[in-house]
Amino acid sequence: MNMVCLPFLLCLLLIPSCKSDDKLTQAKQLRPGDVLVSQSGVFALGFFSPAASSKSLFLGIWYHNISERTYVWVANRDSPITKPSSAMLSISNTSNLVLSDSSGQSLWTATNGTVYRGDGAYAALLDSGNLVLRLPNDTTIWESFDHPTDTILMNMKFLLRYKGEVAGRLLAWKGPDDPSTGEFSCGADPSSDFQFFTWKGTMPYYRFIGINRVWVSGMVYRSNFIYESILNLGDKIYVIYTTPDGSPYVRITLDYMGTLKFLGWNDSLSSWTVLFQRPSVECDKYASCAPFSYCDATSSIPKCQCLDGFEPDSTNSSRGCRRKQQLRCGDGDDNFVAIPGMKVPDKSLYVQSTSFEECTTKCSRNCSCTAYAYGNLTGADQARCLLWTGDLVDMRVASNDEKLYIRLADSTGNTSEDNKKNRYLVKVLVPIIACLLILTCIYLVRKWQSKGKQRNNENQNRAALGRFKTSDELYEQNLELPCINFEDVATATNNFSDSNMLGKGGFGNVYKGMLESGKEVAIKRLSTGSTQGVEHFTNEVVLIAKLQHKNLVRLLGYCIHGDERLLIYEYLPNKSLDAFIFDPASKYILDWPTRFKIIKGVARGLVYLHEDSRLTIIHRDLKSSNILLDEDMSPKISDFGMARIFGSNQQEANTNRVVGTYGYMSPEYAMDGAFSVKSDIYSFGVILLEIISGLKVTLPQLRDFPNLLAYAWSLWKDDKAMDLVDLSIVESCSPTEVLLCIHIGLLCVQDNPNNRPLMSSVVFMLENKTTTLSAPIQPMYFAHRASKAKQTGENTSSSMKDMSLTMLEGR
Repeated sequence: MNMVCLPFLLCLLLIPSCKSDDKLTQAKQLRPGDVLVSQSGVFALGFFSPAASSKSLFLGIWYHNISERTYVWVANRDSPITKPSSAMLSISNTSNLVLSDSSGQSLWTATNGTVYRGDGAYAALLDSGNLVLRLPNDTTIWESFDHPTDTILMNMKFLLRYKGEVAGRLLAWKGPDDPSTGEFSCGADPSSDFQFFTWKGTMPYYRFIGINRVWVSGMVYRSNFIYESILNLGDKIYVIYTTPDGSPYVRITLDYMGTLKFLGWNDSLSSWTVLFQRPSVECDKYASCAPFSYCDATSSIPKCQCLDGFEPDSTNSSRGCRRKQQLRCGDGDDNFVAIPGMKVPDKSLYVQSTSFEECTTKCSRNCSCTAYAYGNLTGADQARCLLWTGDLVDMRVASNDEKLYIRLADSTGNTSEDNKKNRYLVKVLVPIIACLLILTCIYLVRKWQSKGKQRNNENQNRAALGRFKTSDELYEQNLELPCINFEDVATATNNFSDSNMLGKGGFGNVYKGMLESGKEVAIKRLSTGSTQGVEHFTNEVVLIAKLQHKNLVRLLGYCIHGDERLLIYEYLPNKSLDAFIFDPASKYILDWPTRFKIIKGVARGLVYLHEDSRLTIIHRDLKSSNILLDEDMSPKISDFGMARIFGSNQQEANTNRVVGTYGYMSPEYAMDGAFSVKSDIYSFGVILLEIISGLKVTLPQLRDFPNLLAYAWSLWKDDKAMDLVDLSIVESCSPTEVLLCIHIGLLCVQDNPNNRPLMSSVVFMLENKTTTLSAPIQPMYFAHRASKAKQTGENTSSSMKDMSLTMLEGR
């Protein structure tokens, strides 16, 4: 009898140690073979190997009572246990949840920094799939829902943003049986509150639009399968997914192939059913079609098509589509065409709006606005207006009722009589002026050839250009700049051969040439038929001819021949600054002493323009590509086609046509058209940070920051400013000089122009390294600008509703 009862008694003794429950205490550890099961048996926590052949062990959570083992969370995904015999999950005496291996080494720890010494802390697995760590009074001090891996479960509060920065992000598995961090990730767009991205490494892979493109507390979106809610708690913004019937057997997963899937468990099929996934077709992938074209997935074979009013660009297939008729913004000839059912493009600017008409007006009054979209927000007492400037990318035919309004040139010719008269005058006067200029040049050439005398600079320049019509007394003086014969220019450039081309600028190509005298020159050939090109040409000839400074490029002459307008500069063999600092192979040529010399040289050139020349000169297009380097790597500021001159009593001016380059333009100039010397100082600050970091302002190759200014500021406020330094100059740089330059750069890019130093002060700071500098404040970047209260010094946060646009002509 005793022998019969012995096995039964042994079994009874083993039951307590084999039984699983939903809690882990300081007296009870979790080891391989043990599991925690939530109260209703929905989820389990334990150790697992994802593949039968794998020797690595992971701690994770999976669905407990379905036939297909499905993991929803992994603790030590990048620190696998290779010797599982003594692996253990336990609660330490400081109330931390600790995963350790056989050697006692901690592989993973769950803590929020709270130190609680004493008995009673415990961990519990809830029926929601959330693993929580709690104190004896049931206060939760840590939960797995705050640290998702590749899955979002129902009722999980997924943190999108914290204090305006991207917070939560899904990180896919590396492979189907490898839970380590893969190359795909998914989360909110760092530069926009209105959309999300799936990234492949650092490159966008798929873009999807957020709920009505605005965060609204309590807003709920309902589909056939789930509810999507936005919870706005001020500093924290969450998204929460729930099911109509409260079922926990629905999940959102980013798989190892980069596909975001909404999955539901099907009991009859004993498998997961895909409720929704993206990308589902090639059209869904980011920028599957080139700019100004969209992907049409409604046909049997998805294909890229040009927007209405556009045609394939036969000259450059990578550019996608080009306009059939160029815009003539400003003379009333442009209109907007509505394209329904379109996924709106990337890189939108959000403007708070109250009506469709107001949104239309905001775009139509800004010549840089290429498209807009308008919508009333479901569940919110407000409307939203989205504007686009520049290229339109990442579009496809969608099933929603979104309408995209594209700006096109009006081909009907229905304009006012005043506009017709103005265009008639332009058509008549421009050819007459051009003919007079040509005849004048011919007359002068013949005069030089017949008499062999020195060219009459005063008469030639007055005849060729006339007097530049401004209020500046500078142009009352005679020009002393030679007009060079077109045949000589063509011969010098080998008839503008491609082999002589140095580069392409905003208004034309630049060629290397050799004059008859043997002097090497750089010749800018302005694009024909461009009214901006005419203005650019006239501005350079009249302005730069009067400027003499070692840090400004020297203009040697000009040429007018029919529609041809050419500028002849001194040739600088080392080309432009951006060719060095952004080129991985060439950046090592510029060590820190050379870069510091360039910084100081550019600063001195700007001091001359702003303060030391007879009149204040605003460059308006200062950027790295407009800083040329001579044989000694000394900088020379070039390209004065956009420059403007101030009178002695003038401090600021406004324009309805903003020109310049995105990323280098100051907020007040880009948004309101206001420019001053402080506009150039902002551009200088951007260039300074580019020189130090070797990163472009608009492409910092950093996933979590919208641009270089955001990255620099983040490092500065965290006392990690030296991390900004380009690796190619780390060994040669002086930390004192580098930190000084970063400090100056951040002061120069302040949102409020009054907080930016004058260039003379910048030069003084660079020359006197012990000078005490004021502390910079966080720049607002280009996405929006601070409110007026901010500009006047009041303590207020910036708001997207304060954003405005002016006509922006990026180059």
